[in-house]
Amino acid sequence: MTKATGTVGDPPYLRIVAAIRRSIADGELVPGDRVPSTRQIAADWGVALATATKALTTLRLEGLVEARPRIGTVVAGTAPATPARRRPSPAPDPEQELGLDRIVRTAIDIADAEGLAALSMRGVAARLGVAPMSTYRYVPSKEDLVLHMADAAFGEESPYRSDAAGDWRTRIELGARTLWGLYRKHPWLAQLSSLTRPLLVPNLMVHGEWVLGALDGHGLDPTTLFDIHVLLYSHVQGLAVHLEMEAHAEAVTGQSEDQWMDSHAPTLRGLVESGRFPTFAKVVGSFENGYDLRLDGLFEFGLKALLDGLTPIIEGRESVA
Repeated sequence: MTKATGTVGDPPYLRIVAAIRRSIADGELVPGDRVPSTRQIAADWGVALATATKALTTLRLEGLVEARPRIGTVVAGTAPATPARRRPSPAPDPEQELGLDRIVRTAIDIADAEGLAALSMRGVAARLGVAPMSTYRYVPSKEDLVLHMADAAFGEESPYRSDAAGDWRTRIELGARTLWGLYRKHPWLAQLSSLTRPLLVPNLMVHGEWVLGALDGHGLDPTTLFDIHVLLYSHVQGLAVHLEMEAHAEAVTGQSEDQWMDSHAPTLRGLVESGRFPTFAKVVGSFENGYDLRLDGLFEFGLKALLDGLTPIIEGRESVA
């Protein structure tokens, strides 16, 4: 997609709009094709995510692109003949179909595709095709919207049954893997809270209740029981934080993880060859094809190590009791 469009004096977002508009008009992008995400636009054009979001919102309002759940932003099915033309308003009036659930699902789609930084109340309204202030009738602020999003996302998977068979370890593995899957599906979730200021939404409590229930009844004192719960949760969330961080870093730098490592190879080589870190040099030098950082693998490895270490604590207390 060429960037040589628009007027030099135009604001950056208008130049981006002009470039994408030209690509659609020239047939480089056809109906159904994905257009660059906010992250990709920010990286390609060297602009802030807010500027990239404004450009995509402008294109949506022109009817040139549309958002599709789980896909992202694509060229609209029938592009207008000129930028000034707008697609006719759908029937019935979207304002009449607006509700909290629809607002929340739309916001989740934006955060999944473009990151939490791209989310705004105005952007949600634009994607829904309603007036900017309409969403405020259902949710008073972006902060409240994010809480609703988190509660809805954590509620998507709840495979727990009160009569489920299995020992404490099997139950905890199910809880940890369920949470990991949700963080994988919605990377922004891990960015919302810290251990010291937890996210207090009912559907996250469902997952916590499952783990606490698995640990209860094994002779643990309340503090130890809750410490184990927090430790297990921090393992899942602590790794999941890096899912969104990597996506954001790629958007800002325009480099994939491998490209970033390649660009920093001289620095790494200097550390290895300095002689100051012999163990590090020995370990890194033993990799035949480099070290492949796999978050899914680390999650499983860490979960097993934690549960192996906790087994004598939990089962030892149980035998004493």
